[in-house]
Parts: sequence; C-alpha cells; structure tokens
Amino acid sequence: MRGGASGRWGSAGTTPRSLSTGSSPRGSEPGSEDGEELVEVTLDLQDDDTIVLRSVEPAAAQAALGALRLPAPARPPGELADGGGASSSSSRSPSIRRTSSYRLLQFSQELKAEAMARARQFSQDLTKRFSRSHSRDESHYQQAPPSSGSGIESALAARAERRQRAQLARTRSGAHRALRGLRFISGNKASNAWRDVQTNFDRLARDGYLSRSDFAECIGMTESKEFALELFDTLSRRRRMKVDTINKEELREIWQQITDNSFDSRLQIFFDMVDKNADGRIGEAEVKEIIMLSASANKLSRLKEQAEEYAALIMEELDPEELGYIELWQLETLLLQKDTYVNYSQALSYTSQALSQNLALRKKGSIRKISYTLTYYVEDNWRRLWVLALWIGIMAGLFTWKFIQYRDRYVFNVMGYCVTTAKGAAETLKLNMAIILLPVCRNTITWLRNTRAARVLPFDDSINFHKTIAAAIVVGVILHAGNHIVCDFPRLIHSSDEMYAPLAQYFGETKPTYFTLFKGAEGVTGLIMVVCMIIAFTLATRWFRRNLVKLPKPFDKLTGFNAFWYSHHLFAIVYVALIVHGQCVYLIRVWYRKTTWMYLAVPVCLYAGERILRFFRSGSCSVRLLKVAIYPGNVLSLQMSKPPTFRYKSGNTCLFSVQQCHPLNGIVILVHPFSITSAPGDDYLSIHVRQLGDWTRELKRVFSAACEPPVSGKSGLLRADDTTKKTLPKLCIDGPYGSSAQDYGKYDVLLLVGLGIGATPFISILKDLLNNIIKMEEEEGASTDLYPPTGRNKPHVDLNTLMRVATRPKKVLKTTNAYFYWVTREQGSFDWFKGVMNEIAELDQRNIIEMHNYLTSVYEEGDARSALITMLQSLNHAKNGVDIVSGTKVRTHFARPNWKKVLAKIASKHPYAKIGVFYCGTPVLAQELGKLCHEFNGKCTTKFDFHKEHF
Repeated sequence: MRGGASGRWGSAGTTPRSLSTGSSPRGSEPGSEDGEELVEVTLDLQDDDTIVLRSVEPAAAQAALGALRLPAPARPPGELADGGGASSSSSRSPSIRRTSSYRLLQFSQELKAEAMARARQFSQDLTKRFSRSHSRDESHYQQAPPSSGSGIESALAARAERRQRAQLARTRSGAHRALRGLRFISGNKASNAWRDVQTNFDRLARDGYLSRSDFAECIGMTESKEFALELFDTLSRRRRMKVDTINKEELREIWQQITDNSFDSRLQIFFDMVDKNADGRIGEAEVKEIIMLSASANKLSRLKEQAEEYAALIMEELDPEELGYIELWQLETLLLQKDTYVNYSQALSYTSQALSQNLALRKKGSIRKISYTLTYYVEDNWRRLWVLALWIGIMAGLFTWKFIQYRDRYVFNVMGYCVTTAKGAAETLKLNMAIILLPVCRNTITWLRNTRAARVLPFDDSINFHKTIAAAIVVGVILHAGNHIVCDFPRLIHSSDEMYAPLAQYFGETKPTYFTLFKGAEGVTGLIMVVCMIIAFTLATRWFRRNLVKLPKPFDKLTGFNAFWYSHHLFAIVYVALIVHGQCVYLIRVWYRKTTWMYLAVPVCLYAGERILRFFRSGSCSVRLLKVAIYPGNVLSLQMSKPPTFRYKSGNTCLFSVQQCHPLNGIVILVHPFSITSAPGDDYLSIHVRQLGDWTRELKRVFSAACEPPVSGKSGLLRADDTTKKTLPKLCIDGPYGSSAQDYGKYDVLLLVGLGIGATPFISILKDLLNNIIKMEEEEGASTDLYPPTGRNKPHVDLNTLMRVATRPKKVLKTTNAYFYWVTREQGSFDWFKGVMNEIAELDQRNIIEMHNYLTSVYEEGDARSALITMLQSLNHAKNGVDIVSGTKVRTHFARPNWKKVLAKIASKHPYAKIGVFYCGTPVLAQELGKLCHEFNGKCTTKFDFHKEHF
C-alpha cells in the first residue's frame, strides 16, 4: 500500500504506460536475510518521452518476485521535512525528459534513497496506527504477538489488490465521462470567461494585488464563496505559499489550473482541498469538513447537520480494511463508479437509435416545413382560433352596423365620423361587458367541462379569454369616451344655430356647454364607469397583483391579491351605472332601441345566481380542521373533514374562506382559490398554501398563531390538531371548480410538471392513480377468488356466482404511465409531500408512476461543488434506500431538467400514444414546454397535448 495519493501530470492527450518495479537495497532478493523491506515503484512512460512517478509503496513478496528493480531518487530536504505521503511528494515531482537509457538509470539510482526511507517511515506509522486501533483486544495480542504485523500486511495486501482492480477499471472506463466530472468552472464559462476575470481583477485589485476575500467574486463564484476561498487556500498551499493577495500573473496561473481539461489534474486539486495537512491521506474528520463545505455551497442545510454520519458512510465504503484513511485512487474510484450504486429513477439517457424509432428525422423542404408547422398549429389551437374568430367577427359586425346606421342620420352632418366611431365602439362595449362575465362563472364552466361542449370550447383558457375581453373593453372605452370628449362634443358646441336646430329634441332648445353635457345622467354615469374601470384594471395588472410595485405606507395596501379581489367588486357599481347610462343615452328616444339591458340581462342574471349560490353553499359547507402544519419554505398545510356531499376530481380547485376576528376591523373574511392535494378516495380534504403575497401571508399568520410549538420527539414543525387548546379559525369551502388537470384520465400517458408549490394539483392526481392501481389489483384478486377451480373431482360453479362476477363493474385505467417532474429550489420543499412520494414508491409495483425530483440550488452533475454530494447520494441509497437530499425513496437530480430530452425519452418510449402534458408554475417554462410539444408533434408519431396553469 502506498503512503499517499499519486499525482498524474504530463501533456494532455498522451497515453501513459505504467511500469511497476520493485526495489530493495543493495540489490538484495526479496527473500534475502538482510531484513530490508521491498518497495514497489510505479512509473508512467508517456508517449511524449516523459516519465511520470505514479507511486512509491511497500510491496508484498509475491508481487515483487521477478520484478524489475529501480532505486529511488533523492528528494530535497524541504520535501522530506514535510512528512507527507507520496501524493505530496509526487505532486511536486517534475517530469523528466527521457533522452537516453543512461538518464533513466541515473534517475532510478537517485530515486532509491528516499523511497526506502519513506517506505520505512510509512510502515512504522501504519504499524502504530493499526496497533492502536486493535488495542481493545489485548488478550488476542498476548496469545499471538505477531498478529499485529500480520494484520497490517493482510490489510495492506487487500488494499493493494483493490487498487490494482481499480486501476484496471479506470483504464476500461470511459474517458469522456471522467472529463465531464469535477469541473470547477462550467464548460461554457471556462472558454470565454478569462476576459471577464481580468475585468473583475482590474475592478477589485488594489495596487495590482487581489485580496483573498475578493477571489470568489473575481472568478464568478459569488454564490459559493466559502468553496472558492478553500480553493484559493489549496492552490496557495500547493505552491508553498500562504498569502492573502495575488497579482494578475498568479491569478492567471490559478485560473489555468482550475480550468484544466485534465481530469487527473482536477481530481488532484479536489483531493488536496480535502487533504489539508498534505500527508496524502484523508481521514474521517477531513471528509466531514469537505461535506459541510459542499453542503454550504449547495444550500443544503440538513446535509450539514448529518455530515458526521455521511463521513462515516464514506469511510465505511472506501476503507473496508479500517486503516483510518483513504487515498486519491479510492476517491477516484468512487467518483468514476458512482453510477453503479444508482438503481433508482435513473437520469434520462437515450441513444439516437432509440429516438429514431419514433422521431421523424428526415429533413423537410421549406414549403413542406411551413405546411407542417401551420397544420400542427391549427390542430393544437383550433378551439381558441374559432372562438376568437367568432368573437372578433361579431364585434366587427356590430361596429359596422352602428357605424352605417349613424352615418345615414342627420347627426352625422354635425358631428361627422366622430359620432359614428363612438356609437360603433359603444355597441362592442355592450357585447363585451356582457360576455366578460361568462368566463368567470365557475359553476357553469365546471358543469360544461363534463359535457360534449368541452370538445369544441377551450375552457382551459377561460381566464385568458376574460383578460382578452377586458383589453377589448379598454380599447372600446378609449374610442367611445375619447371621441365624445375631444371630437363630437366640441363640434356640437361650436355648430351654428341652423345646424343645431334638428338636434334640439335630444340636447334641449339651448345649445349645451361642456359642463351641461357632463352634469347630466349620461355624463355622470360615464365618468363613474371610467373611474371604477381605471382602478379595477390597474390593480388587476400583474405588477400590482403580484406585489411587484413597492409603494410607501399606507399606499402599500393598494398592491397584492386583496387589493385585486376587492377592487374587482367595483364592477357591481359599473354595471348599475352602465344600465342607467344606456337608458339615458343621447340621440335615442324609443325604448326598444335602447339595447344595453338586452345584452346584459342573461349574463348578469347568470353571474348573480352563481354568486348567490356560492354564498349559501360556502356557509353550509363549514368544515372541521383536523390538522395544521407549517413546513419549511413558508408552506401551510391544512387537513380538514370532507362534507358528505362534496365530490370532486383530482386537479379540481376550491374557494376557501377563512373568518377571523380582527381587533380593529371586526370579522374579516378571506377568500381565495386553491388546488386540492387530497385524492377523491381519501376521507379528508387537504390543501397546501405557500406564502407568495399579502393574502397568503395573512393566512399563515392566522394559523401560526393557533399552532403550538413542537414538542420533543416530534418534527420541528408548528402543528395544530384536535388536541390543540387554542381556537382555530373558522373555515368554509365552496366548490369544487374545474381545471385543465381534471381531464388527465383521457390520456394514455401523463407528463406532470410542477414548479415549487405548483406540484399541488399533481399530488392529487398521483394519489388518485395509486388508489386506482390498488383497486384494480384488489378486483383482480377478488375475481380470482370468485372463480373456484373446475374440472374432474372439483366443485361446479353455480349460476349465482357467475352472474355476480359478470355484473360487477371493473375499474378500467386508461392511463398506462405517468411521469412526474417536480422542480424546486429549496431542500425543505420535499417535506411537503414526502409521505405521498414514499407511499407511491412502495406500493406502485407495476411501475406505472415514475417520479423525478430536481433541486436547482445544487450545482449540476459534474461540478466539483456537487461531486461529493452526488457520491453520497449514490452510496446512501445503495445502502439505506433513501435519498439524502429529499429524504424519500425518489432520487433527486441536480440543476434543471433538459426538457427536450425528457420529451424525447417519452416520445420514443410511447409511440402512437396520446400524452397529456400538464404544467403548473411560472409562465416562462410554460412557453418553453408549449414550443417543445408543438415541435415534437411535428416530427414524431406521439401526440403531446399541452395544458398549463399559472400561480
């Protein structure tokens, strides 16, 4: 066993040939009686005529027989004083040019002296360490005194044998996979970032020197400053320097080392970061320290708390001989062979051959490509297109009808095209003010989703259609009110008496003024509507509703969901003013031509009926809170009793109203829609709410006050249940209401993508799928029990049994597979649904559901900052079956998924299948997934149907 880690240098691209040689003093044979120990020296003979020292270690007698013996070279006194192992010395050994056999002989003679001295010292240190570790069994040592030495030799021989196997495996492993590992700087940054590093140096340097504290910012590691500082100290230690400042040349040298393409070079740097005392060995304490450093760099606070446990796990795996340390080659073996431990939720990796089975890879001409693109666009959006076309056509027809009607009237001679435009816009406003209520009639839309109307109407886009109509109303108000104020009213006021005379029946005998026109019922109601619309439309914009606009107090109350919710109720005033405005309209005296009420009658009555139903239903559907828990990431979990008449589907939402007594404002009622996370088969209702705005912040505050602090022996969560002494707020529910996710059952395969709290509707779907799987298995077992064996000497089946089996409805599950991708940036998020994921992993014996967790706070696989986390993850799951990051049986991948590979995998695995892609999260990823689904629909036999929800 060698005393330290072996460094590998030499030019990139060369292929080393290892020469393992034995050496003993004065050329004695291995079995000589001079008492000297044998040494095994391993050299690399490079193709570029250089020799690289691989290792110097004691050799077993069997391994030394027949070996070529080379003496060891002398080392400078400074290096001998370090007391380090071979790694430390070899890391500073220069490559020697092989010009002749004489140079090789001279090199080997110089190598001998120190090699033997270091081997003796290493053997003595190892004997003492091994003896101390076995001092507990004193009786054994008394009966067999030579056992210590034999134990050391057997341990060394076992480790030497493992090392030889590891070296053989290294030569057979893929070099490409090795080169992708242990990157200190990502590949994209490394090639182009030196210019940015120079710029940062010029900005941060003082008097031409960069301080250690600014090193992380200079090289672009601001998010992992502790790791960067440790890297700085390691590279300084390798150069035998302990400085707090470096100049630009030294920075360039450091940059070249950390961006080196050689895997061996990067591995040596990583090893040296762990091996702080530079003795070529890594102890358990050093492993624990680097685990804590990696956990800090990747924002894994829980991993830091368990660093000692995981350090022991690594030592147990890499040090089975119990020598108390590990070396470079063992760390390398774990890094390169970590994938052999991973047998759960493998990351996506499909070959081009597999993809070609389903993907159409032929190149198309430009005309054919445009045709395919247009065809699939129409196929994906035909419901939206025909509704929009019908709506725009109706508006255009109404505008044209009124425009022509007023152009043929006398008023056109006075006011011109101003009045025709204003009246045309007014007619479209009547239509839009009527139909804008239809997309928010939740009960009606939920009912229509279960009818054939869902085949032709895009109910998933109801809120988007609501917003589109609102935009058209803004345009109509500008055209209508703008033309009245700045065009036709001035022309009316400044018209001659002869021109005005025919209009006196509408405006009075006296020519009106601006004030006269505005003080009438028409002007007042118009002004009220405009003001209310401006307030409601402004507070409904994303900037105000999402609290993106920061206003000083007390104006901060104008932002957030509450401001949006209550300002929308101003439309009750708007509709009253609109009806009055329509009845007092200028230029019309016949009642049946005043059509505003005709447009509004049905939609307003329908919406009013829905609100009345919601009021009474929410009051009667009061629920009892069963459990309250507040999870990491400001997530509130509410579990409540389910009313007997409350029936819902997975993916549905509910309106939750919370009544609380406020000391200043009395009883305050908070209302908000949330996705249901429990399955329809569960005997309870549950929701998960994350604090994202003022409404959810207030909700969390209310329930936090009712929760009790954690007690010993339980998790550190704030909880409340039936035994809680504090009074819980009164909770009422209204619903359920439909959503796009409720139609998951009509697809062959599901792809469920949730971002953070956006996983909530899909948890219900996964639980429902699991319940259906269990029911199917129970029905299959029951059917088998009802069919007794028949045949000779066996009882016959009676007719009653056959009829009972034949008439029993069987559960048919159309969905054959479901893929769940949960992307989050906080480790604590996995606590929200840990129980559900473990239950699915345990009970889904048919592997229908495949789950993938992604944590974006951890650097991607191959980055040096996450390398040790990946090793630990693989080891712990192989040993304990639990992922160290999520605490579940589901593997956690790092960084963000490659969605193109995800869809390619599913498309190749399920040809000719109809796949429902359901997404809940921010709009940015929705655009990417939508484009990818459209792209794959155009080049493969699989049909992707994309649905999205935003929170």
